[in-house]
This record gives sequence, structure tokens and C-alpha cells, in this order.
Amino acid sequence: MKTLLNVIWLVLAGAWLALGYVLAGIVCCALIVTIPFGIASFRIASYVLWPFGRTVVEKPTAGAMSTIGNVIWVLVAGIWLAIGHVTTAIPLFVSIIGIPLGIANLKLIPVSLVPLGKEIVPTDRAFAAYGR
Repeated sequence: MKTLLNVIWLVLAGAWLALGYVLAGIVCCALIVTIPFGIASFRIASYVLWPFGRTVVEKPTAGAMSTIGNVIWVLVAGIWLAIGHVTTAIPLFVSIIGIPLGIANLKLIPVSLVPLGKEIVPTDRAFAAYGR
């Protein structure tokens, strides 16, 4: 089921959204100072391309620098990527069959706004860091 959802996601939303994250990553890497943001953007692009079966969890080792970095990220690229998620979710909601994909798209907005201090893990390992 995850594979089927991922293939449908890739065709309807994933390719375009991943392209946006790759473009943001290239811009961030070109600005030299924001290379860590570019790396985070490439990491999220792979997640946005094939999201089902994986989830985002907080990194327990993330500190204050990731919070400061997230503030800068929101100003540089986060807002635009979140707008991309909303504009992609609207047609998915309109096409009744795409409602679950639209919901998944809206769930990606928090990670597009604050990606630093997060880790992408398989869903079967999502709570391994918390001892569950």
C-alpha cells in the first residue's frame, strides 16, 4: 500500500515539490553561508519525493543553533516552500480521490518551515529514539 501511495504521490505532487526543494537547496548552496540549509533542503527533497513509509521526528541532540537556523530558514526558503505545499494541496482536495494526499501534503508544512533539528526515519523506527 505504501508503494502505491508513493507512486500516486510522485505523479500528482511529489515531483514538483521535490523540484522546489532542490531549487531551494541549490540557491542555499550557492550563497556559501547557507550551505547547511541547502543540505537540509536536499534531505527533505528526498523525503517529499517518497514520503509514505517514513516520518519526521525531533533530533534529541538538536540545540539552540538549529532554532536560530530555523528562523533564518523561514525567511530564506521556508515560507515559499510552505506556500508550494498549500497550492499543491488545494487541487488534491478538489479531486476527491486526492484527499488523503492533500492531508499528507499539509502535514509536510511544519517540516518545510522548520527543517533543522529534525530527522527522517522509517515509520517502524519512529519511536525507537524514545524507548517505545
